[in-house]
Amino acid sequence: MQKIIIVEDDLYMREELEYMFQKEGYETLCMDSFEHAIDDIIADSPELVVLDVNLPGTTGFEICRKLKQRSNIPVLILTSRDQLKDELHALGLGADEFLTKPCHKERLLARVSNLLRHYEGRGKLVGREGFLLDRQTYTLYWKEQSVILPENQGKILDMLLTHWGETVAKETLCEMLWGTTEYIDENALQVNMTRLKKSLLKLGADYKVTAIRGVGYKVEADG
Repeated sequence: MQKIIIVEDDLYMREELEYMFQKEGYETLCMDSFEHAIDDIIADSPELVVLDVNLPGTTGFEICRKLKQRSNIPVLILTSRDQLKDELHALGLGADEFLTKPCHKERLLARVSNLLRHYEGRGKLVGREGFLLDRQTYTLYWKEQSVILPENQGKILDMLLTHWGETVAKETLCEMLWGTTEYIDENALQVNMTRLKKSLLKLGADYKVTAIRGVGYKVEADG
């Protein structure tokens, strides 16, 4: 069952969308707290996000921008703002669709269906357009090339791409790889990092893994 996350602060609209999507056979999750929206959305791994623009404490534009930096999840903006500049801004940030409220039910469902069909099979990809990791097979795609990473390299890159632009602590990576931070020689992590860097270099990707001294690692553009 395909999962849709509804990011909407209006209770009536949220419940209406939830009922509509569930009636069509979609699994739905509703978000009414937006402080950690990006992390929550990525953790739930939906096939689609339906996103309002006017949200308390943030904007749908900001959520869209950050989500597209860290994932390949499609975003449909559904908003009462009907200015052309708003639509162009949303699309420029990576939104896949832009619809204004009130929106005809059949039109909304058709756009949702089209997006899900277009992204079918890509829901388990994380990264940026052109540089994507399949979380299930640890296949790394760079433009027209691909390479299957060993499990530990794949797990590390998955964590780094999920937290794109952030430094992931060494302790977090060790916990993820070995289930503990105790009795783990830091050299073991460094060995895996060195191998991952070589894999990226061999692939010719324009991205690299950078060590942040005394803290951890991050993925960033190479140059």
